[in-house]
Amino acid sequence: MSTEWDKLKHLFKRQVVPAKTILLQEGQVARTMFFIEKGCLRTWVNNDGKEITTQFFFEGDKVSSIESFRSAQPSLYSIESLEPCILQTISQKDFHDALEDLPELKKEMQEHLFRRLLKSQKTFYSFLKNSPQQRYQELLEEYPHIIQRIPQHYIASYLGITSVSLSRIRNRR
Repeated sequence: MSTEWDKLKHLFKRQVVPAKTILLQEGQVARTMFFIEKGCLRTWVNNDGKEITTQFFFEGDKVSSIESFRSAQPSLYSIESLEPCILQTISQKDFHDALEDLPELKKEMQEHLFRRLLKSQKTFYSFLKNSPQQRYQELLEEYPHIIQRIPQHYIASYLGITSVSLSRIRNRR
């Protein structure tokens, strides 16, 4: 965290959660932002009972359903721990108050949101243009450690393919 975030340390609460813990359920309003100290989180949507993984987050990442967190609208997705995690959490109210008091933090948050938008667009266009093999390669380049940490069925879900298809792609490498 930057020095701006350090000014908020007193507002953070440490939370230790086991693997497979739902931190935010799709349809709920996000009231907390999570900073991953240790562990891995994923976001996912429910499509007629089938979970579709939309993103993975690791140490150092900030995670919230930011749209819900900022607008108090229901979240479009769930947030879940994939590993035992140590998280630093900040409440919606404390975060909003801090943004008003710390213009540098507000600027940093805008940059973070811009990077997240770019990443989302890159992922969206990759789904339109690239094969599952190419998407898998992009994922490995961005997160080389993902194979050791993420169960294969979540990776397959993220890529929009079955676990069997992912096994074939991995065997071709």
